[in-house]
Amino acid sequence: MGQRRDYLAWGACLTFALTCLTLPPTYANFRPGSPWGWRCVNDTCIKEENDAQRSLPDLDTCKLTCAPESVLWPRPTGLVRLGKETVSFLLGGLELRKVSAPSPQAEELARKAFTLFNDTLASLSPRADGDHLSPEGAFEEQVRRHRVVVEVLVVAGGEEATLTPHTREAYTLSITTQAETHTTRVTLLATDFFGARHGLETLSQLVVGDEATGVLKVVTTAAVTDAPAFPYRGLLVDTSRNFVTEAALRRTLDAMAASKLNTLHWHITDSHSFPLALDTLPNMAYYGAYSPRQVYTPAQVRRLVQYAHVRGVRLLPEVDTPAHVGSGWQWAEKEEGLGRLAVCVNQEPWQEFCVEPPCGQLNLANPAIYDVLGHIYRELIDIFAPVDIFHYGGDEVNLKCWNTTEEIVTWMTANGHGLDADAYYRQWGVFQEKARQLLQAAAGAGQGHRKEVEGVLWTSELTNPARLNTFLNSSQYIIQIWSTRQDPVIKEALTRGYRVIFSNHDAWYLDCGAGAWVGEGNNWCSPYKGWQTMYDNSPHDIALTLTGSSHPGQILGGESAMWTEQADTSTIDSKVWPRAAAVAERLWTNPATGWRDAETRFIHHRQRLVRRGVQAERIQPQWCHQNEGLCYL
Repeated sequence: MGQRRDYLAWGACLTFALTCLTLPPTYANFRPGSPWGWRCVNDTCIKEENDAQRSLPDLDTCKLTCAPESVLWPRPTGLVRLGKETVSFLLGGLELRKVSAPSPQAEELARKAFTLFNDTLASLSPRADGDHLSPEGAFEEQVRRHRVVVEVLVVAGGEEATLTPHTREAYTLSITTQAETHTTRVTLLATDFFGARHGLETLSQLVVGDEATGVLKVVTTAAVTDAPAFPYRGLLVDTSRNFVTEAALRRTLDAMAASKLNTLHWHITDSHSFPLALDTLPNMAYYGAYSPRQVYTPAQVRRLVQYAHVRGVRLLPEVDTPAHVGSGWQWAEKEEGLGRLAVCVNQEPWQEFCVEPPCGQLNLANPAIYDVLGHIYRELIDIFAPVDIFHYGGDEVNLKCWNTTEEIVTWMTANGHGLDADAYYRQWGVFQEKARQLLQAAAGAGQGHRKEVEGVLWTSELTNPARLNTFLNSSQYIIQIWSTRQDPVIKEALTRGYRVIFSNHDAWYLDCGAGAWVGEGNNWCSPYKGWQTMYDNSPHDIALTLTGSSHPGQILGGESAMWTEQADTSTIDSKVWPRAAAVAERLWTNPATGWRDAETRFIHHRQRLVRRGVQAERIQPQWCHQNEGLCYL
């Protein structure tokens, strides 16, 4: 009886399978393509059904040709004129006809940037090579014959291929098409290599892959004049709290280049870990890395520097001192007999000695700290070369740590420094000046024509209005604002002539809004900062409110910050992107309008980042992207 039931069950399955094979075509075969197209109405792409009389373009093509600023991100600061038509071509029809630059290095970089541009176009469609097209037919023949010819011209005086606070990064882009010769000519005129690179990024955003045919399409005509509003447009990534792989950092750099950010502020070390492997101080990473696999070798750093450079990005290193040190500094006492380089390391209860576990600060009483810092700075200058700007860190010093360490108290007393708060601030100031001199010596500053490396410090008690001019020279330091937009130090720093970089945590911290990682509730800087808040955070408006002037010459720009207490390789893409791109347009364009006018382009730019391999967070349902202007409140 059981065997008969098995036969019956098998027969039922066979009957079902045969039924599936004989289903009507409507169910058996999925129809390729889509009935939908998009029509441009009042600068908005409207979704409509195709019919026998018309064939509407796909969404990307409509967005490219519909609105005056199209899908460009960040929005150009000057002239933008884009044609309403496109012309199809194959990747093989793309040609770099000419590169003219005033130095061999700038020319070589421009050629490398064009190779990246070519790779970007190849990623737009898996069929961009046109192998699927038959040799017959008028459409196919026109596509195969069409050429897109690019000329890149870097003007005289743009021979510098190193990014500095004075680099202009400007470009003009011209596109013209001659139907009779089947040629689209692109002329890119730039003030320097970085402007040329930015121009190629803009050009890449004016090309789409056609959904139906798979070929590439570029606007037939265009004229764009562009230059950034701020010279410093940054993103901080912390690799001490949690390790971030080289591959993830490369994706970050790719997204920065797509958004025209130009500085990756690399907070490499902290009290948690020291993942930077140094040739002259191998024990720093040996004792300080989370594991032997979670380190950055000098070769890796050099590769990342070059990877960033051709994408128009500088790597700005930060080794935070005199606080935020601990793991990695233990070796001197254990192996070399140099005494304690760091004090209060892992001290408990941590709440009394630092802002988050684990604690640790440099030992001001031990002169060996300066020898070690000198070695660190010399290697950083070498592996990050060329270094035009350096971050000393310099925030969140806890005086109780120093004032409860017997070795430091004895040293302070023996040298007549005193033990009150001002006495410790004075010695902190002495430390900072010695650190500055060590960094400049490592960079060879003052030798011949070598200028001093620009130094950056976080806002801290040392930048308090009562101490600012006492310990820090406005010609030697840039102050980075990490507090709120109401912080009185902003007014004091600007009115006293200091240059500033904005990273106010009430708008530009990317880690805010998660659950607490110590205790319960939410983390310290909650709530979450949405892209709208980030977009509308204007450094000039903040300065104007506090001082009555926008101080354009002193505000170098800003950066969003990705502190990684609750992020690592697996989550950094979605925590940073696309929100950091909102900061990118604020710093490139400094728009007079708010986030609502940018929303359609921003959502499209998120799609662009995903296509380029960045796992950017979803901002809206895809329906909103396909139905412009209908997701509003």
